[in-house]
Amino acid sequence: MKELKAVLVNGSPHEKGCTYTALCEVEKELNRNGISTEIFWVGNKPITGCIGCGACVKLGQCFSEDTVNEFAELAKNADGFVFGSPVHYASMGGAITSFMDRAFYSGGAFLRGKPAASVVSCRRGGASATFDQMNKYFTINSMPIVSSNYWNQVHGNSPEEVLQDEEGLQTMRMLGTNMAWLLKCIEQGAENGIAFPTPEPKIRTNFIR
Repeated sequence: MKELKAVLVNGSPHEKGCTYTALCEVEKELNRNGISTEIFWVGNKPITGCIGCGACVKLGQCFSEDTVNEFAELAKNADGFVFGSPVHYASMGGAITSFMDRAFYSGGAFLRGKPAASVVSCRRGGASATFDQMNKYFTINSMPIVSSNYWNQVHGNSPEEVLQDEEGLQTMRMLGTNMAWLLKCIEQGAENGIAFPTPEPKIRTNFIR
């Protein structure tokens, strides 16, 4: 079996904050189960939103040079993904929202068919709404969603407080274990000739007639 790799995307403006702490817990279980990992930080510089220009179709990548294109290159050889976001106003942070909009629009082909999960960090409320928002990116791109024993969320206003969230940390550990299992199952299937289904040509309709 080939070496399997998961990329964990830290969508917080704080490189080593609460979201990072949650991702590290997932990472430990992935590593313990033989999955190599890399934590990719989107950074704290402005990330422009997608303008729907379609330039990525011609160029093979987004015309805007920032961490989105760096991630797309990394995604080509990755087998699974975990996207993490803090909760801002009961939704994803602005940077990771713009990041995922463009990453999935311009680089969705590198993500399609690969397992993914979302991880949410919040002080108190808004976690389930953010969790739902993040998962929509996966379902529109034919990506199996990896689950745990609860919604993938941790609570705390600092990394130290997150480490006191015993239930949240267990949720992260089980998420890592489940993702490792699914990655191995998919690879084992591929070795036995079970390929990812060939998609039908996309049908697009408008609801005006």
